[in-house]
Amino acid sequence: MATNMIGSAAAEPCPDIEVVYARGTGAPPGAGMVGDAFVDALRTKVGGRSIAVYGVNYPASRDFGPSASAGAVDARTHVQATADACPDTRIVLGGTSQGAGVIALIISGTAPRGYTPAPLAPEIADHIAAIAVFGNPTRNMAVGPLPMISPVYGPKSIDLCADGDPFCSNGINVFAHLSYAVNGMTDEAADFVAARL
Repeated sequence: MATNMIGSAAAEPCPDIEVVYARGTGAPPGAGMVGDAFVDALRTKVGGRSIAVYGVNYPASRDFGPSASAGAVDARTHVQATADACPDTRIVLGGTSQGAGVIALIISGTAPRGYTPAPLAPEIADHIAAIAVFGNPTRNMAVGPLPMISPVYGPKSIDLCADGDPFCSNGINVFAHLSYAVNGMTDEAADFVAARL
């Protein structure tokens, strides 16, 4: 299982890779089940390089707009701190469900109604190696899949939606939204990310 290191990048030695991951709605603090599965898969694909994990500190509550907006501020602040303290660390952004929306808010200048974007500073782009999200609800909220919403971050992004997931597609299978940790998509995302590290 992935280890969640929540704290300042400056307090720890700089890792080769840092995954900044926003968990889904209702998950306890940390990266969440999908985030842990993704990081575990990624560890097997990056050789001996060190990986630190930062679980975005936000409510992950059902008050979606304010909750995701708070997550975006925390994620943006942490990414900036990591880039400043550890300029050689390759940063990977990730999120599940509402957490995917958090990531969309920091890489895009737009947001669905009721949400507030917190875009990363332009100079951060070179520090972001890759982005992987699962069950992204902003796909259905006039924002679209991550590869389409940002000319800078789009080519670095994989936005996975399980067949039938009603939160990221027109599906009606709520269980599909709960399948990401076991349906093979975390391994698919890890392959995509590892190729960009």
